[in-house]
Amino acid sequence: MKTLSELIKEVKSHPDYAQAGMILCHNGVVRQTSRDGRKVSGLSVKVDWSKLQEIVETRKKSQGIIEILVEINEGENLAVGDDVMFIVVAGDIRENVIAALTDTLNEIKTGVTSKTEYFL
Repeated sequence: MKTLSELIKEVKSHPDYAQAGMILCHNGVVRQTSRDGRKVSGLSVKVDWSKLQEIVETRKKSQGIIEILVEINEGENLAVGDDVMFIVVAGDIRENVIAALTDTLNEIKTGVTSKTEYFL
């Protein structure tokens, strides 16, 4: 899995990067506590890679978007604090970039990844 710094460096090497006014990043990590308040010991993540590619390619066509890069740490034994997902979006103006990151993240969470939390 590439680091967030590597993804940002990759975005900055994009041929249309000069048109960017913003890079926005998401770094999802394994939480210590689940949404319902239980203590988490770890997480497993499964990814539908073809669906991910489809979502990213579609979102790249959004107004003002130059590049979208996503890395997901698929695995069985992710520990509390481990990085789960990076999303990097570069685009022209704040409104376009925030919308693209939000839409991409929501689509990935609902249609690409499935997770199993393990509890203490």
